[in-house]
Amino acid sequence: MDSTVAKSDKPMTPSKLRMFVDKLPDMPRIKSYDVINGVHVPKSFNIGMYLKKWKFHRDLPATPVFAYGTSQSTATVPGPTIEALQGVDSYITWKNHLPSKHILPWDPTIPTATPSSKKGIPTVVHLHGGIDEPQSDGHSEAWFTKGFKDHGPKWTTKKYHYHNLQHPGTMWYHDHAMGLTRVNILAGLVGAYVITQPSLEGPMGLLYGKEYDRPLVIFDRDFRRDGSIYMNSTGNNPSIHPQWQPEYFGDVIIVNGKAWPYMMVKRRKYRFRIINASNARFFKFFFTNNMTFIHVASDSAYHERPVELRDMLLGPSEIADVIVDFSKSKSNSAILANDAPYPYPSGDPVNEQNSKVMKFVIGPHHEVETGRVPRKLVKYPTPDTSKASNTRYIAFYEYASDIDEPTHLYINGKSFEAPVTETPRVGTSEIWNIINLTEDNHPMHIHLGLFVVLEQRELVNIEEFKACMMKLNDAIKCNISKYSHGKLTEVPLHEKGWKNVFKMMPGHVTKILVKFSFIHSNESYPFDATAEPGYVYHCHILDHEDNVMMRPLKFVN
Repeated sequence: MDSTVAKSDKPMTPSKLRMFVDKLPDMPRIKSYDVINGVHVPKSFNIGMYLKKWKFHRDLPATPVFAYGTSQSTATVPGPTIEALQGVDSYITWKNHLPSKHILPWDPTIPTATPSSKKGIPTVVHLHGGIDEPQSDGHSEAWFTKGFKDHGPKWTTKKYHYHNLQHPGTMWYHDHAMGLTRVNILAGLVGAYVITQPSLEGPMGLLYGKEYDRPLVIFDRDFRRDGSIYMNSTGNNPSIHPQWQPEYFGDVIIVNGKAWPYMMVKRRKYRFRIINASNARFFKFFFTNNMTFIHVASDSAYHERPVELRDMLLGPSEIADVIVDFSKSKSNSAILANDAPYPYPSGDPVNEQNSKVMKFVIGPHHEVETGRVPRKLVKYPTPDTSKASNTRYIAFYEYASDIDEPTHLYINGKSFEAPVTETPRVGTSEIWNIINLTEDNHPMHIHLGLFVVLEQRELVNIEEFKACMMKLNDAIKCNISKYSHGKLTEVPLHEKGWKNVFKMMPGHVTKILVKFSFIHSNESYPFDATAEPGYVYHCHILDHEDNVMMRPLKFVN
């Protein structure tokens, strides 16, 4: 598998592109069910991955991308929004129509999906936040190439079965191929997936599934003058990893496939399902005209009550489901802005380009509307720590070369290939203590399981504790209790509910309660979660995940 890279290895200056000249697209929508004689029935359909050209900006030449769609002509970046109904199954056959050469540089020195024929681009689709059988989870080693001619050691099926039995909420689908996730997603393989439940959401009066309910898939990119995506082809340790770098950042902010778009809105409420689909960039969103966000759901789960925010921090792969009331604006426009440093939290401050996200042009007249923000949303069964069946310690490590540049990152000091150590019992809950020994904030994602953050506590004498951990790699033997009594860092109110990703602060121990059953019913899964190929958990900074901040997760009965 080779890569095709443009001759010029320098990005264009983003300031040459004017902001707010392209209209925000609403991505194509696909209902994952049919209605026959008034009855909702499961639907089976295909979505392909295609090489095509995509216009990210009015003044930028069309960009070669990898795009999801039902055909090459209809494929988009991001891909179509899949609309599912709770309790109605859907069946998707993901088809790889990609060429033999990649459009971006990739690094063969990190653990990478490699076809036996050395031809074809491996892909596999993970429904992020989905609660489904392992064969349909998009395991990193379940990759396949064009026409299913070659596939990874954990590949089992062409057709994925999504049960859609979980609570209603917003998810997203994206590539998850071993060692190639960062480049396949950079190339464009992302899309939104929404599960609705009219009998629950309708009575709340909350906007959903209509004209004023819009997913916003946000990511950052850099481009060359010819329009191609720029990704540095030289690693920070080129003698060790010729291409891999610890984080990818671009100065051009893309929303629904357009650079710094604008959206015409009425003076009324809108619902935005904001998905951070960046490789490594955190966003701290706020409005320049001081409007607020009414935060109603975090990741795929509703809150018990809405939370009003002036700003909100979203790590890679996190989702914020918010209501914005443009009738409250005193001006005729509002810019959605960002001021999160990169890498987060101790990196560079934002610049003129990456501090702006998109513009809302607000109509002159107030709109009469029926939508409302209810005082109460959804109350799930209260998490019960007394019933936790096990307690685990999960440590994050970063390793550096002689020139003090990162070479790789591990969880619990183990490579992905090391034997599985996390083997929860299906239907139980566990307490995980996430020990972040690095300087980065790592958004950790657990496949299948949802969790509640119990506390974040600062480590004391961290260098002493880190030295012991680097030697023994055992939190108990290193007397974790001696070092984990530092200052408590309050969990934000809008992040105290059920999550599938959480930002693990550097130098902290974050305690979470992980639930391996449905959060809304406490029922166990209707499928065999112990089957192969199992699941994984990982950091969702994609450059970290690929090298190789990811571990297997295998369930037992």
